[in-house]
Order: sequence, then C-alpha cells, then structure tokens
Amino acid sequence: MSEFSGKVAIVTGSSSGIGEAIVRRLASLGASVVVNSATSVEAGKRITADLGSNAVYVQADISNKVSGENLIAQTIERFGKLDILINNAGWTTPVPHQNLEALTDNIFTRTFEVNVTGTWLLTKAAMPYLKLSDDGNVVNITSIAGVRPVGSSIAYAMTKAALNHMTLLLAKSCGPVRVNAVAPGLVETPWTKDWQAQHDGVKAMAPLKRSATPDDCVEATLGLLRTRYATGHIFVVDGGLTLSM
Repeated sequence: MSEFSGKVAIVTGSSSGIGEAIVRRLASLGASVVVNSATSVEAGKRITADLGSNAVYVQADISNKVSGENLIAQTIERFGKLDILINNAGWTTPVPHQNLEALTDNIFTRTFEVNVTGTWLLTKAAMPYLKLSDDGNVVNITSIAGVRPVGSSIAYAMTKAALNHMTLLLAKSCGPVRVNAVAPGLVETPWTKDWQAQHDGVKAMAPLKRSATPDDCVEATLGLLRTRYATGHIFVVDGGLTLSM
C-alpha cells in the first residue's frame, strides 16, 4: 500500500508549477487527487489524464464562492471524502513597490479576492469534511513576501502575510484538523522563467546559492503532511535567503 492510499486531496491551481508538482507527487504516493485551475482547462485535463482513474479535473475560480463550493461538492461526489486541501491557487501582477499609482484599485482588489478571500472561502467550505478525516490537513502555499517586505507587488506581499496569519488562526481554532503553510522564496516555474535577473540575485544572496524548484516545495508540503503532531507552522523554503536580507 502506498503512503497516501485512501487519502483524497484537492490541490488548487494545479495545472502548472508548484501545484502541478504537488498533485503529481500525491498521486504517485497513492492519493486520489482533484486537479484544479480557473482558466487552464486543457493543461488541467492533460495532467488528470496522466494521473489515471484516481484523478479528476474540476475547473473552479476560488475567488467565486459558488465556484469554490462546487469544487468541494464535486470532490465529495466523486470520492466521498476529503482529507487534504492544498491552497496553492493565487494571482498576482508585478508592480514596482515605489509606484503606488501603478497599483490600481482593480489590481489590489483582484489580488485579495483570489489570494485571501478565495482561500478563506474554500477552506471554510472544506472544513466540515476535513474534520471527518482521521488526519485532516490544510497546507497553504504562501511566500517569503509574507514575512519580508518583498514580492511582485505590495498587494501580493500583503495577501501572503494575511495567509500566513490565517494559517495560525485556523490551526488554533480548527483542531484536530492541522493547518500549516509553505512559504517559498523565488521558485523556478513557468511564471518566473523570464526573471533571470531575480534568479541571479537569489543565487548571489542565498546561502544555498539557487532559487527553489517546485520539488523543493513538494518536499516541504509532504514533510508537513507526514508530521502528524505539527500544526500552525510557516515553513520557509528559501535556501536561507531571508537570513541575508
């Protein structure tokens, strides 16, 4: 029997990058998985096909309450339970921190709608089912932008700080469901493939001399899922970058 056999996991934003890496690893370890994206439908369906009969794709925009609730409902309809919720879906657009006017009201609002409100609404909808599990888990994928004044925009950094604190509050309030977060530094994903200057900067500053990979985030996520007496942790995965900032 594989390690996560019998477990059911939702991984939001799992059509690429960190989310894809997590959902593929959980499936390889025996979990039944729900692949999700808001817009990348073909990529989500392709990944689901790769993973076989214990995977299903559900298109849902978590910033929409009804859409998020449908994601939970389809999971329960297909698999009958929910053990793990990985809140990876997020939204950002780069805005220089010094340019306050460029951080428009629309950008600010959309960043919070997806990253904070959407994560909150989905977690709230999932919690009654997670509490029925023998080891219900929420892992929020946040960022070092939530612990340092960095990130693709001020709004993005604010949302990640909110998610980190939400993690602690839910861990305190929702036991025995365990709630933790993985807070990566810069990660090599399709989103950052053209950010060579930023990757070079991390290589120069971080003690481990490289950016993170999606697999680094997978290992951190699995570590939290495996440690059954751990809750309320913000697991910074940045190669020591924040030690040098």
